[in-house]
Amino acid sequence: MLEARAHHQLKALLRQAGEPRWPHHLTLSRLVARSLRRADQTLIRLAPGSDPSWLLGLLVPLALQPQRVAMVVSPALRQRLLQVELPRLEAVGLSLACWEGPQPPPAGQLWLLSHEQLVLAWRLGALADHQLVLPEGELLEPLLRQALAVVIDTGHWEQLRRSLPAAAASLLQLHERLSRRLLARPCGPHQQVAIAPEEEAPLRQLLAVLGPLPEPWPRWLECAGEGWTSWAQVNPTVLQWQWHRQPLQPLAELPGLLQERGVVLVGPWPEAQGPVLGFSPQVQLSLADPPLLDPLPLFAPQGQPLPNAPHYDTHLLDQCRRLVLGQSGLTVVLVDDEGLRLQLTSALAAEFGSRVGHQLTAPESNGVICCSWPWWLEHQARLPLPAQLVAATLPIASLEDPLTAARVAALRLRGRDWFRELLLPEALQRLQLAVAGVRRNSGRLAVLDGRMRRRGWGRTVLQALEPWVALTRLRPD
Repeated sequence: MLEARAHHQLKALLRQAGEPRWPHHLTLSRLVARSLRRADQTLIRLAPGSDPSWLLGLLVPLALQPQRVAMVVSPALRQRLLQVELPRLEAVGLSLACWEGPQPPPAGQLWLLSHEQLVLAWRLGALADHQLVLPEGELLEPLLRQALAVVIDTGHWEQLRRSLPAAAASLLQLHERLSRRLLARPCGPHQQVAIAPEEEAPLRQLLAVLGPLPEPWPRWLECAGEGWTSWAQVNPTVLQWQWHRQPLQPLAELPGLLQERGVVLVGPWPEAQGPVLGFSPQVQLSLADPPLLDPLPLFAPQGQPLPNAPHYDTHLLDQCRRLVLGQSGLTVVLVDDEGLRLQLTSALAAEFGSRVGHQLTAPESNGVICCSWPWWLEHQARLPLPAQLVAATLPIASLEDPLTAARVAALRLRGRDWFRELLLPEALQRLQLAVAGVRRNSGRLAVLDGRMRRRGWGRTVLQALEPWVALTRLRPD
């Protein structure tokens, strides 16, 4: 039986590698082997920030099973698989042949797909009866959204006019009218401007009667309806803009992807979150780490100002100065607002010198990194574990982001609680992933966002951080 063989091989591998750092290797291996053998739909919940060695428990059954399986990975995970995990398997005599590309592999090979290749294989009907293994389930929706996205820049407009000379004057007029409207609007800190359906309607009507069209215009025409949203990425310096169009719910554009085949979906979702990605698995299991012996020290005093208060920047600087003074290890300060982040970096550097840097990838041992939440989540695995994490604001997505605003508007139309169903769960997941390294390093967390104590939903944030202990005063290390 596949479960027994996988269990035996994984025990041999772990014995050779020494003491395993993750305690659920054998359980995961048996569960994955059973799911592959039975073609079950399985959801496995991991603790945020679980040691990446858990991948061994996933790969050993894949190396032993004879079924047709496709594994979907991000570029970072693909690199780890090829450079770290597969050599570990080969060291104990396990060979996992990997096939890459949108066309299915010969029998007996694991089909390794990027999210873009998954979309292409779906469109070509090449997935057929392949089971899916998704080891980064929390990234599935955002990466599929990017894979399905249509991006149109200035060169695509020029190519369209050259291919349709009879309509060149009309296309130029439509482009100029749209450019004037977009460049005249305030574009916010991320230089993005939403494009309403009525603004793109004239171009849709014109292109619908013309043809053939060069790519990506046919795909842009197909991406119609309320399930999609558009925005412009504006460069006001050169008066140019790039057109982005993405689906609100990418899995709705790939109907049946997770329902009509065996699926193993792995990700760091809390059990209280409820259904994941609209997925109704036959088997669910939580493999969270055992309870921590030491709770997370949390500095979040009462009476802090809200992030939109006029004196918030002064409060942020004063508290960061106190937190850095009492810390001898690495400090990471998370600020999404770019203007405020650069201002804070300059002020801290004026006091603490060269140990302070903006989004540094090679900090000093007692350094201070000022960065955004997305930057930290992307780079934390390649940086030293911080002794202190300072969250200027909680990582709640801003409605100034056109994609977020469109997703919120879609929930509002259906009378749903868009904050507690969308923004808050996503923020809690980011917070848990960001704090995982501090927990492992026995560090502390400081939250300088007054909303956590003043808003009713702040209790949900505190519950997501458990176990924790309040720091009522700051003392040097």
